[in-house]
Amino acid sequence: MRQPDPGFWRGRRVLVTGHTGFKGSWLARMLAAMGAEVTGIALDPPPGPSGFEAMRVREVLAADHRADIRDARSVQRVVDGARPEVVLHLAAQALVGASYRDPAGTFASNVDGTINVMQALRGKGAIAAVMVTSDKVYRNEGTGRPFVEGDALGGEDPYSASKAAAEIAVASWRASFAREMPPTATARAGNVIGGGDFSEARIIPDLVRAQMTNQGLVVRRPDATRPFQHVLDVLRGYLLLAEALAAGRAIPALNFGPRDGEIRVRELLRLWGDVAWEQAQGEVMDEARRLALDSSLAERELGWAPLLDTPGAIAATADWYAAWRRGEDMARATDAEIAAALAPETAA
Repeated sequence: MRQPDPGFWRGRRVLVTGHTGFKGSWLARMLAAMGAEVTGIALDPPPGPSGFEAMRVREVLAADHRADIRDARSVQRVVDGARPEVVLHLAAQALVGASYRDPAGTFASNVDGTINVMQALRGKGAIAAVMVTSDKVYRNEGTGRPFVEGDALGGEDPYSASKAAAEIAVASWRASFAREMPPTATARAGNVIGGGDFSEARIIPDLVRAQMTNQGLVVRRPDATRPFQHVLDVLRGYLLLAEALAAGRAIPALNFGPRDGEIRVRELLRLWGDVAWEQAQGEVMDEARRLALDSSLAERELGWAPLLDTPGAIAATADWYAAWRRGEDMARATDAEIAAALAPETAA
């Protein structure tokens, strides 16, 4: 099992879009731990608790830009000023529920925003760009077979469809502007969990809020299966992919999923423990009942594999929120998790 190379990242100028979000916050601290010079561009975190504030991400950034990736001029200005060598594009409208309420805005963020980032990178000399999409980019016909990278793209809800469209845009820019674009790949991860996620209508944040308010948790689809995996395992994959692109490897897209497959939502709740829940009544938001990813290509191409199995990922996530609720220093706690995940002996 390979680990990201600190020697590659030390002193490297890295642009992270969406650095105020859940995964972006972890990624910024992870890159800083390896000595990278991290510039972020994102919207402000939503009101209320946020991983960005809890982890004190601002203190590890070389520059913290607040702008909308739908604004092409702002994106170009940040790219020109940061002169990134590596770009990790995470900024997106990432919620299925919100995509039903604002489908046009979702497409604008996920497609136009991705195009703006790629346009800003043309001819700028970057050596790698990882464009993060989703496991939901695949056309899900309900067969239950784990998706592989060559499967047809699709998506019926606006979020899934917008991410599939972003995949097509990336492939188009890579083919049409090959001499101007850095080596570019898309990364498709499953349901990522970990401390610091306070988004709406996601099972872990909803669970934490229910525990904090002593209210019962309402679950939309307890028997739906999802590829739950820890954020640090997914981010390790993104970094290894960027390293491979910079080394000249032509890898258009990779899946990153849990090593022990998907589990039912009710099993996640059982593993979490001490939570009362009930199934939602009436009409619920339309979502796929089963999602599964085949990550064998990432294992072969990158030597990547998750460090945590699904129960371990759930336990680590629960521990982070418990420490946060106790008022502990979450920047220190997060850095300790990152150090353990990146330790050379961890991959032995």
